[in-house]
Amino acid sequence: MASETDHSLGEAVAARIERRWATLSIVIVGVLVGMATYIGIHQATMPQGRVETADPKTLHLSGEFVESNLGSEMQADGSVTVRAIGQQYSFTPQCIVVPAETPITFRATSADVVHGFLIEGTNINTMLVPGYVTDLPVRFKAPGDHVMPCQEFCGIGHQGMWGKVKVIDKAAFRDMAAAKRRLTCVD
Repeated sequence: MASETDHSLGEAVAARIERRWATLSIVIVGVLVGMATYIGIHQATMPQGRVETADPKTLHLSGEFVESNLGSEMQADGSVTVRAIGQQYSFTPQCIVVPAETPITFRATSADVVHGFLIEGTNINTMLVPGYVTDLPVRFKAPGDHVMPCQEFCGIGHQGMWGKVKVIDKAAFRDMAAAKRRLTCVD
């Protein structure tokens, strides 16, 4: 008789513990759903403060991203603006030259599908979305070469979509910039 009572008592304790864990699990799921809902609604009503768009159908015809405007350009204040386009299956320009120890702004977009824009050895890692301009500030500390692969699957030729960022000395960059307006690794 004592074993039946112990067994009944054990079942009651186990049932109570299981109810508590089930309740806790439901509360956690509810909190997560509530957080996702709040964030979704908040982002829908409070979009990004600054969204720039570019028509992917006319990128190469007019505006900021025409081919003659791509690459590195030294601004009047000494900073550098780099304009680039990701398209299946390449970056244009393929190789970008920038100076070390200088404020640099990467402005990039996509002409066709979503591409990844990653510069290894830096904190630059974003997506290039057709129709939107990505604006990323960066400063390279020392000269060197950085690989720039597309890390977002963009189609069958994705594995061959690579670029390069070549960081050179600030004075050498200034000399190159004085010789011509736009800079790439290819003359």
